[in-house]
Amino acid sequence: MKFSQKLVFRIIGCVVAIECRDQAAAELIRANYAAMQIYRCANPDLSYEVRRRGNGSQFRLTRQGGERIIAADEGELLFVLEKGLTIELQKIRRELYFIHAAALSFAGQGFLIAAPSGSGKSTTAWALLHHGFDYLSDELAPVDLGSLRLQPYPHALCLKREPPPPYSLPAQSVRTCSTLHVPVAHLPSSTVAKPVLLRAIFFLEHCPELKIPTVGTITKAEAAARLFVNALNPLAHAQDGLAGAAIIAQKVPSFHLKSAALGLTCQLVKNILDKTTVVNMRESVR
Repeated sequence: MKFSQKLVFRIIGCVVAIECRDQAAAELIRANYAAMQIYRCANPDLSYEVRRRGNGSQFRLTRQGGERIIAADEGELLFVLEKGLTIELQKIRRELYFIHAAALSFAGQGFLIAAPSGSGKSTTAWALLHHGFDYLSDELAPVDLGSLRLQPYPHALCLKREPPPPYSLPAQSVRTCSTLHVPVAHLPSSTVAKPVLLRAIFFLEHCPELKIPTVGTITKAEAAARLFVNALNPLAHAQDGLAGAAIIAQKVPSFHLKSAALGLTCQLVKNILDKTTVVNMRESVR
């Protein structure tokens, strides 16, 4: 009997159905999106089908109404699925401002870690989860410009390499030939299921030569420019996205974080957020 399993997920308010014709692909996709899985679906917003090509390592991913994409292996399958989903979700949720950043929560309030790919954004997020921080996403941060609330996107946290001790990955991590994925059930923290208010943004610069990490505030103008660079759907917003970046930068404190040893970096972020939370509470009372 040929294998067939339909997986359904609610991702950023959109229902996504994936028909898996391969058991290994189904297990991989379920592990990656388990925190967003649902079990009833009438009319999905997005529909996909995944098949293995012959007896080899290749997969074929097809979106209903879209093109077929060939993935060389399991790692590339997750990559092209994530990429396709990110693009399609932006088309559906145009009112959200999508930022390429990790999103975490501290004391019930959200913050971002923004950095180019390969700069240690996910590794820093993984380490912070060991220090009392909660998880929203490690790479996709949709922001409601009206309320400044962060929408969760809790897929499995993805790393490109093993983190240093004492932040070793759990045995339940999913390993492909190119990436490492920690399912949310095995994260060392809670997963945030509802939107949270965005209270701070850290623009990360990994500086391995530093012995002690440093952090400094940046101007609203610089923060807006940096946010615009990290925006994924700027053309969906006024002034080609510049207005959205300015709205966020005007209302949310931003910092330039030069990271060094992960433990010290996590403590520095925590100290900054403690101070920022106190300031925000005072301002809300006024």
